[in-house]
Amino acid sequence: MKRLIRGQSFGATIGVVVMLTAFTLIDFSGWWTRQTLSNVAHFTSILGFVAMGQALVIMTREIDLSVGSVYGLAGVAFITLEPTLGVPLSLVAGLCIAALAGFVQAIAVVKGQLPSMIVTLGGLFTARGIIYVWTGGSVHNFSEAARNHPVTRALGGEIFGVEASIFWLVAVAIVLNIFLWATPYGNRLLATGGSRESAESRGVRTDRIKITAFVLCSLLAGFAGILTLCDRPQTHVTLGDLMELEAISAAVIGGCLLTGGRGSLVGAILGAFIVVSFRYELIALGAPSSWFITFVGIVLIVAVIFNRKLARWLGHSV
Repeated sequence: MKRLIRGQSFGATIGVVVMLTAFTLIDFSGWWTRQTLSNVAHFTSILGFVAMGQALVIMTREIDLSVGSVYGLAGVAFITLEPTLGVPLSLVAGLCIAALAGFVQAIAVVKGQLPSMIVTLGGLFTARGIIYVWTGGSVHNFSEAARNHPVTRALGGEIFGVEASIFWLVAVAIVLNIFLWATPYGNRLLATGGSRESAESRGVRTDRIKITAFVLCSLLAGFAGILTLCDRPQTHVTLGDLMELEAISAAVIGGCLLTGGRGSLVGAILGAFIVVSFRYELIALGAPSSWFITFVGIVLIVAVIFNRKLARWLGHSV
Protein backbone atom coordinates (compact mmCIF):
# COMPACT_ATOMS: atom_id res chain seq x y z
CA MET A 1 0.00 0.00 0.00
CA LYS A 2 2.85 2.36 0.86
CA ARG A 3 4.46 1.75 -2.54
CA LEU A 4 1.14 2.42 -4.25
CA ILE A 5 0.69 5.71 -2.39
CA ARG A 6 4.25 6.74 -3.21
CA GLY A 7 3.56 6.20 -6.92
CA GLN A 8 3.19 9.43 -8.86
CA SER A 9 0.00 8.19 -10.51
CA PHE A 10 -1.72 7.41 -7.20
CA GLY A 11 -4.00 10.45 -7.35
CA ALA A 12 -5.05 9.72 -10.94
CA THR A 13 -5.81 6.09 -10.02
CA ILE A 14 -8.09 7.24 -7.21
CA GLY A 15 -9.70 9.71 -9.60
CA VAL A 16 -10.44 6.98 -12.15
CA VAL A 17 -12.00 4.73 -9.49
CA VAL A 18 -14.20 7.53 -8.17
CA MET A 19 -15.20 8.60 -11.69
CA LEU A 20 -16.15 5.07 -12.81
CA THR A 21 -18.12 4.51 -9.62
CA ALA A 22 -20.05 7.74 -10.17
CA PHE A 23 -20.75 6.95 -13.84
CA THR A 24 -21.94 3.46 -12.90
CA LEU A 25 -24.41 4.84 -10.37
CA ILE A 26 -25.61 7.74 -12.52
CA ASP A 27 -25.70 6.27 -16.03
CA PHE A 28 -24.88 2.56 -16.03
CA SER A 29 -26.65 1.67 -19.28
CA GLY A 30 -25.30 4.72 -21.10
CA TRP A 31 -21.69 4.47 -19.96
CA TRP A 32 -21.00 0.73 -20.06
CA THR A 33 -21.61 0.22 -23.78
CA ARG A 34 -19.14 -0.95 -26.39
CA GLN A 35 -19.62 2.17 -28.51
CA THR A 36 -19.03 4.59 -25.62
CA LEU A 37 -16.00 2.77 -24.26
CA SER A 38 -14.52 2.41 -27.77
CA ASN A 39 -14.85 6.14 -28.46
CA VAL A 40 -13.49 7.10 -25.06
CA ALA A 41 -10.52 4.73 -25.42
CA HIS A 42 -9.73 6.06 -28.90
CA PHE A 43 -9.75 9.73 -27.96
CA THR A 44 -7.93 8.94 -24.72
CA SER A 45 -5.14 7.41 -26.79
CA ILE A 46 -4.88 10.58 -28.89
CA LEU A 47 -4.86 12.94 -25.91
CA GLY A 48 -2.62 10.50 -24.06
CA PHE A 49 0.23 11.07 -26.53
CA VAL A 50 0.04 14.83 -26.08
CA ALA A 51 -0.29 14.50 -22.29
CA MET A 52 2.79 12.26 -22.05
CA GLY A 53 4.85 14.80 -23.97
CA GLN A 54 3.55 17.58 -21.77
CA ALA A 55 4.42 15.54 -18.69
CA LEU A 56 8.04 15.19 -19.83
CA VAL A 57 8.35 18.96 -20.19
CA ILE A 58 6.63 19.68 -16.88
CA MET A 59 9.02 17.28 -15.14
CA THR A 60 11.86 19.61 -16.18
CA ARG A 61 10.00 22.55 -14.56
CA GLU A 62 8.93 24.00 -17.91
CA ILE A 63 5.64 24.03 -19.82
CA ASP A 64 4.64 23.82 -23.48
CA LEU A 65 1.54 25.76 -24.53
CA SER A 66 2.10 25.10 -28.23
CA VAL A 67 1.25 21.38 -28.35
CA GLY A 68 -2.29 21.92 -29.64
CA SER A 69 -1.07 24.01 -32.55
CA VAL A 70 1.85 21.64 -33.25
CA TYR A 71 -0.66 18.77 -33.22
CA GLY A 72 -2.70 20.64 -35.84
CA LEU A 73 0.33 21.74 -37.89
CA ALA A 74 1.76 18.22 -38.17
CA GLY A 75 -1.65 16.82 -39.10
CA VAL A 76 -2.29 19.51 -41.71
CA ALA A 77 1.23 19.03 -43.13
CA PHE A 78 0.61 15.28 -43.39
CA ILE A 79 -2.66 15.60 -45.26
CA THR A 80 -1.55 18.58 -47.41
CA LEU A 81 1.77 17.12 -48.54
CA GLU A 82 0.37 13.65 -49.24
CA PRO A 83 -0.62 14.29 -52.90
CA THR A 84 2.96 15.39 -53.66
CA LEU A 85 5.09 13.17 -51.41
CA GLY A 86 2.88 10.17 -50.82
CA VAL A 87 1.78 8.82 -47.45
CA PRO A 88 5.13 7.59 -46.02
CA LEU A 89 7.13 10.72 -46.90
CA SER A 90 4.37 13.10 -45.82
CA LEU A 91 4.30 11.23 -42.49
CA VAL A 92 8.06 11.80 -42.09
CA ALA A 93 7.67 15.44 -43.16
CA GLY A 94 4.91 16.05 -40.60
CA LEU A 95 7.02 14.56 -37.79
CA CYS A 96 10.07 16.58 -38.87
CA ILE A 97 8.03 19.79 -38.80
CA ALA A 98 6.79 18.93 -35.29
CA ALA A 99 10.33 18.14 -34.10
CA LEU A 100 11.63 21.38 -35.60
CA ALA A 101 8.95 23.38 -33.78
CA GLY A 102 9.95 21.80 -30.48
CA PHE A 103 13.67 22.32 -31.15
CA VAL A 104 13.31 26.01 -32.05
CA GLN A 105 11.25 26.70 -28.94
CA ALA A 106 13.68 24.74 -26.76
CA ILE A 107 16.64 26.76 -28.04
CA ALA A 108 14.78 29.99 -27.26
CA VAL A 109 14.06 28.76 -23.72
CA VAL A 110 17.48 27.24 -22.98
CA LYS A 111 19.89 29.48 -24.85
CA GLY A 112 17.79 32.65 -24.79
CA GLN A 113 16.93 32.21 -21.10
CA LEU A 114 13.30 33.09 -21.85
CA PRO A 115 10.27 31.82 -19.88
CA SER A 116 8.89 28.70 -21.53
CA MET A 117 5.34 29.94 -21.03
CA ILE A 118 6.02 33.04 -23.15
CA VAL A 119 8.04 31.20 -25.80
CA THR A 120 5.51 28.42 -26.30
CA LEU A 121 2.59 30.85 -26.21
CA GLY A 122 4.28 32.56 -29.14
CA GLY A 123 4.76 29.12 -30.71
CA LEU A 124 1.05 28.44 -30.29
CA PHE A 125 0.09 31.54 -32.30
CA THR A 126 2.90 31.09 -34.83
CA ALA A 127 2.03 27.47 -35.65
CA ARG A 128 -1.67 28.30 -35.89
CA GLY A 129 -0.89 31.24 -38.16
CA ILE A 130 1.26 29.03 -40.41
CA ILE A 131 -1.68 26.64 -40.76
CA TYR A 132 -3.99 29.44 -41.92
CA VAL A 133 -1.42 30.95 -44.32
CA TRP A 134 -0.38 27.57 -45.73
CA THR A 135 -3.89 26.26 -46.34
CA GLY A 136 -5.71 29.49 -47.07
CA GLY A 137 -8.32 28.48 -44.51
CA SER A 138 -9.30 25.14 -46.05
CA VAL A 139 -7.72 21.68 -46.04
CA HIS A 140 -8.44 18.98 -48.60
CA ASN A 141 -9.31 15.40 -47.59
CA PHE A 142 -7.40 12.21 -48.24
CA SER A 143 -7.87 10.49 -51.57
CA GLU A 144 -9.29 6.99 -51.58
CA ALA A 145 -5.86 5.57 -52.45
CA ALA A 146 -4.26 7.38 -49.50
CA ARG A 147 -6.93 6.09 -47.13
CA ASN A 148 -6.22 2.51 -48.22
CA HIS A 149 -2.44 2.85 -48.05
CA PRO A 150 -0.85 0.28 -45.67
CA VAL A 151 0.74 3.02 -43.55
CA THR A 152 -2.59 4.82 -43.14
CA ARG A 153 -4.34 1.59 -42.24
CA ALA A 154 -1.59 0.63 -39.76
CA LEU A 155 -1.95 3.96 -37.96
CA GLY A 156 -5.67 4.56 -38.24
CA GLY A 157 -7.26 1.16 -38.74
CA GLU A 158 -8.24 -1.56 -36.30
CA ILE A 159 -6.31 -4.51 -34.87
CA PHE A 160 -8.48 -7.39 -33.68
CA GLY A 161 -11.42 -4.99 -33.59
CA VAL A 162 -9.58 -2.44 -31.43
CA GLU A 163 -8.45 1.00 -32.60
CA ALA A 164 -4.81 0.88 -33.73
CA SER A 165 -4.09 4.14 -31.89
CA ILE A 166 -4.57 2.32 -28.58
CA PHE A 167 -1.87 -0.21 -29.45
CA TRP A 168 0.43 2.61 -30.55
CA LEU A 169 -0.15 4.40 -27.25
CA VAL A 170 0.65 1.28 -25.23
CA ALA A 171 3.82 0.61 -27.26
CA VAL A 172 5.10 4.18 -27.00
CA ALA A 173 4.18 4.42 -23.31
CA ILE A 174 6.17 1.25 -22.56
CA VAL A 175 9.22 2.58 -24.41
CA LEU A 176 9.04 6.01 -22.75
CA ASN A 177 8.57 4.52 -19.29
CA ILE A 178 11.62 2.32 -19.77
CA PHE A 179 13.47 5.40 -20.97
CA LEU A 180 12.31 7.40 -17.94
CA TRP A 181 12.77 4.86 -15.15
CA ALA A 182 15.51 2.52 -16.39
CA THR A 183 18.04 4.80 -18.12
CA PRO A 184 20.35 7.61 -16.97
CA TYR A 185 18.35 10.08 -19.09
CA GLY A 186 15.23 9.61 -16.97
CA ASN A 187 17.17 10.17 -13.77
CA ARG A 188 18.77 13.29 -15.22
CA LEU A 189 15.43 14.62 -16.45
CA LEU A 190 13.86 14.33 -13.00
CA ALA A 191 16.99 15.79 -11.41
CA THR A 192 16.85 18.76 -13.80
CA GLY A 193 13.31 19.55 -12.74
CA GLY A 194 13.91 18.82 -9.07
CA SER A 195 16.99 21.02 -8.66
CA ARG A 196 18.79 22.28 -11.73
CA GLU A 197 21.76 23.65 -9.76
CA SER A 198 22.24 20.37 -7.92
CA ALA A 199 21.97 18.40 -11.17
CA GLU A 200 24.54 20.59 -12.91
CA SER A 201 26.92 20.24 -9.97
CA ARG A 202 26.86 16.48 -10.63
CA GLY A 203 27.67 16.85 -14.29
CA VAL A 204 24.15 16.73 -15.76
CA ARG A 205 23.88 18.77 -18.95
CA THR A 206 20.50 20.22 -18.14
CA ASP A 207 20.31 22.25 -21.36
CA ARG A 208 20.40 19.07 -23.45
CA ILE A 209 17.86 17.38 -21.18
CA LYS A 210 15.38 20.23 -21.62
CA ILE A 211 15.91 20.43 -25.39
CA THR A 212 15.26 16.69 -25.71
CA ALA A 213 12.11 16.98 -23.58
CA PHE A 214 10.70 19.78 -25.76
CA VAL A 215 11.49 17.89 -28.99
CA LEU A 216 9.89 14.69 -27.65
CA CYS A 217 6.85 16.68 -26.55
CA SER A 218 6.36 18.17 -30.02
CA LEU A 219 7.02 14.82 -31.72
CA LEU A 220 4.36 13.11 -29.61
CA ALA A 221 1.89 15.91 -30.34
CA GLY A 222 2.65 15.72 -34.07
CA PHE A 223 2.30 11.94 -34.10
CA ALA A 224 -1.06 12.24 -32.34
CA GLY A 225 -2.24 14.67 -35.01
CA ILE A 226 -1.22 12.27 -37.77
CA LEU A 227 -2.89 9.34 -36.00
CA THR A 228 -6.10 11.36 -35.80
CA LEU A 229 -6.14 12.00 -39.54
CA CYS A 230 -5.26 8.42 -40.41
CA ASP A 231 -8.35 7.33 -38.51
CA ARG A 232 -10.61 10.20 -39.59
CA PRO A 233 -9.10 11.70 -42.77
CA GLN A 234 -11.14 14.90 -42.72
CA THR A 235 -9.81 18.00 -41.04
CA HIS A 236 -10.00 21.78 -40.74
CA VAL A 237 -7.65 24.61 -39.78
CA THR A 238 -8.79 24.56 -36.14
CA LEU A 239 -7.48 21.02 -35.62
CA GLY A 240 -6.01 20.80 -32.09
CA ASP A 241 -7.45 24.12 -30.94
CA LEU A 242 -7.29 24.37 -27.09
CA MET A 243 -5.82 20.86 -26.88
CA GLU A 244 -2.88 22.24 -24.93
CA LEU A 245 -5.20 23.00 -22.00
CA GLU A 246 -6.52 19.46 -21.93
CA ALA A 247 -2.99 18.04 -22.17
CA ILE A 248 -1.73 20.17 -19.29
CA SER A 249 -4.78 19.23 -17.24
CA ALA A 250 -4.25 15.53 -17.95
CA ALA A 251 -0.57 15.70 -16.98
CA VAL A 252 -1.31 17.55 -13.72
CA ILE A 253 -4.24 15.28 -12.85
CA GLY A 254 -1.85 12.39 -13.52
CA GLY A 255 0.55 13.51 -10.82
CA CYS A 256 2.94 15.99 -12.43
CA LEU A 257 4.06 18.80 -10.15
CA LEU A 258 4.29 22.16 -11.92
CA THR A 259 7.40 22.78 -9.82
CA GLY A 260 9.11 19.92 -11.66
CA GLY A 261 11.02 16.83 -10.59
CA ARG A 262 7.98 14.59 -10.15
CA GLY A 263 5.50 13.08 -12.57
CA SER A 264 4.17 9.97 -14.25
CA LEU A 265 3.56 9.05 -17.88
CA VAL A 266 1.02 6.40 -16.86
CA GLY A 267 -0.63 9.03 -14.69
CA ALA A 268 -0.79 11.40 -17.67
CA ILE A 269 -2.64 8.72 -19.65
CA LEU A 270 -5.03 8.17 -16.73
CA GLY A 271 -5.53 11.93 -16.57
CA ALA A 272 -6.35 11.94 -20.28
CA PHE A 273 -8.85 9.16 -19.65
CA ILE A 274 -10.55 11.23 -16.94
CA VAL A 275 -10.73 14.35 -19.11
CA VAL A 276 -12.11 12.50 -22.16
CA SER A 277 -14.54 10.41 -20.10
CA PHE A 278 -16.13 13.43 -18.47
CA ARG A 279 -16.52 15.14 -21.84
CA TYR A 280 -18.43 12.13 -23.21
CA GLU A 281 -20.54 11.63 -20.10
CA LEU A 282 -21.54 15.29 -19.90
CA ILE A 283 -22.58 15.17 -23.55
CA ALA A 284 -24.52 11.95 -22.93
CA LEU A 285 -26.35 13.54 -19.99
CA GLY A 286 -27.29 16.55 -22.13
CA ALA A 287 -25.23 19.09 -20.20
CA PRO A 288 -24.15 22.33 -21.95
CA SER A 289 -20.70 22.16 -23.55
CA SER A 290 -19.47 24.96 -21.28
CA TRP A 291 -19.82 22.62 -18.31
CA PHE A 292 -16.86 20.60 -19.58
CA ILE A 293 -14.52 23.58 -19.36
CA THR A 294 -15.82 24.27 -15.87
CA PHE A 295 -15.15 20.68 -14.89
CA VAL A 296 -11.58 20.78 -16.22
CA GLY A 297 -10.89 23.95 -14.26
CA ILE A 298 -12.24 22.53 -10.99
CA VAL A 299 -10.48 19.18 -11.34
CA LEU A 300 -7.22 20.89 -12.26
CA ILE A 301 -7.29 23.01 -9.10
CA VAL A 302 -8.16 19.97 -6.97
CA ALA A 303 -5.37 17.95 -8.62
CA VAL A 304 -2.76 20.66 -7.99
CA ILE A 305 -3.73 20.89 -4.31
CA PHE A 306 -3.81 17.10 -3.89
CA ASN A 307 -0.45 16.56 -5.64
CA ARG A 308 1.26 19.25 -3.57
CA LYS A 309 -0.05 17.86 -0.29
CA LEU A 310 0.85 14.30 -1.30
CA ALA A 311 4.36 15.38 -2.31
CA ARG A 312 4.87 17.17 0.99
CA TRP A 313 3.57 14.18 2.93
CA LEU A 314 6.08 11.97 1.11
CA GLY A 315 8.86 14.40 1.91
CA HIS A 316 9.33 16.00 -1.53
CA SER A 317 10.06 19.71 -1.81
CA VAL A 318 7.43 21.68 -3.77
